[in-house]
Amino acid sequence: MDDEKLLTIGAFAARARLSAKALRLYDRLGLLVPAHVDEVSGYRYYRAGQAERARLVAMLRQLDMPLARVAEVTEADGTQAADRLAAYWADVESRVAAQRTLVEYLRARLSGRSSEMYGKFVVETVDVPAQLVITEKRHTLADELPAWIGASLGRLEEAARECGGAAGVPFVVYHSEVSMESDGPAESCVPVTDEAAARAWAEQRGRAWQTTVRVEPAARLAYTRITKAQVAHPQILAAFEAVEEWMAAQGLRPTGPCREVYFADWDAAGPEDPVCDVAFPVG
Repeated sequence: MDDEKLLTIGAFAARARLSAKALRLYDRLGLLVPAHVDEVSGYRYYRAGQAERARLVAMLRQLDMPLARVAEVTEADGTQAADRLAAYWADVESRVAAQRTLVEYLRARLSGRSSEMYGKFVVETVDVPAQLVITEKRHTLADELPAWIGASLGRLEEAARECGGAAGVPFVVYHSEVSMESDGPAESCVPVTDEAAARAWAEQRGRAWQTTVRVEPAARLAYTRITKAQVAHPQILAAFEAVEEWMAAQGLRPTGPCREVYFADWDAAGPEDPVCDVAFPVG
């Protein structure tokens, strides 16, 4: 059979419509292993039937699919392979949608229309008392942040039930910038009532999640309220900048790290429902 005939890398490259360089790369990465490698010369030989897999790898790479995910697709069978491709492309479309929004945000900034963006945010101040909080801190990049916030606040809210119950709404403090280049850290916080129980819990089980117990000092917060849709990046950046612009106009300066205060049921909220206050301690 023709499929049993061994082809040199040059002949196979011509049949698969790929370069020999690409085939050597796919071999090195384990994506397309030659049918035979001569022990003396090191020459690679392929079977004609491998051409379909070679073309599949090449087409997946044209989608900018990372090599690890190419391997996942090519190693799967039938509908599972199709499902993995669909999942990858859904991620791509989600990322492109976020990038499109970011482009519009940057265009507004670069064209001097920032004030138009900031005008839709109403900034106010509120005094908050000192609070005993259990916290979970993590260095995280922006793409991992939403999932981590949800998971960490869920863990802390569950722990709060063992610490006398939650004594206030949860919030996330940013001790340094979180972006695709800067990893914070960020700190999830849930106020609790029973300090002894909180410290016992942290000592017993908190180490696995870098959980601590501390007192968040009383502060005056300058904040703006945003909807669930506006929590998404980069809309939330405009909210932070609107508060900063308002603070500068009022002659106020930040006295601590910025934060997001989540006062509503996230899962039950719709896109236009207020869910979060973007805030800075000021003095």
